[in-house]
Amino acid sequence: MINKKKRSCILLCGGQSRRMGQDKGSMIIQNKPMINHVLSTLNNEINEVIIVLNNKDRINKYKTFIKNENYNYNIKFVEDEIKNIGPMSGLLTGLKHITSDYGLILPCDSPYITKNLIQTIFNEIDIKYQCIVPYHDIENKLKTSEPLHSIYNKNIIPEIENLISNDILHIKGLIKKIDAKFILIDNKKLLKKEFRNLNRPTDI
Repeated sequence: MINKKKRSCILLCGGQSRRMGQDKGSMIIQNKPMINHVLSTLNNEINEVIIVLNNKDRINKYKTFIKNENYNYNIKFVEDEIKNIGPMSGLLTGLKHITSDYGLILPCDSPYITKNLIQTIFNEIDIKYQCIVPYHDIENKLKTSEPLHSIYNKNIIPEIENLISNDILHIKGLIKKIDAKFILIDNKKLLKKEFRNLNRPTDI
């Protein structure tokens, strides 16, 4: 049986933020760190957040501005299991730490996500599928998919480890290998603006 009542989120903060020029998750946006916008949206929607960072110094830094916020779910900080290979390591690390069957992956630089997005994606969970993946273009589902705003079953951990061992590090390569359920970003149930990332200073 899949536990649909317990919801987990894996928040990826391991990027090096080269295009932004500074740590994105801790950047102040509308008077608070960017990651806190995401964490606030998760209130009342999930049971636990696994925050994945790439080293202990950044873990300690993030703990300082997250600990005093009022979030009604459990937060666990973990360090990337494998360094410098991109979000595939964050996904692997996060899935190993969730206590439910599925984890919603979100990047720390997506402050425009809404509770509707979270509810919509979780409601699409189906035992027949190992991931739930939003996409933009019906003619190119995988190419226009949003793998870092998706849900994954932790039973794909062996597949991730196998891909990493073969130096296949793109998450879309993983999605091709597993049973994926694609859901259209139609500006009705899912809004395009919710998937916007802040990657450069000009994006702010």
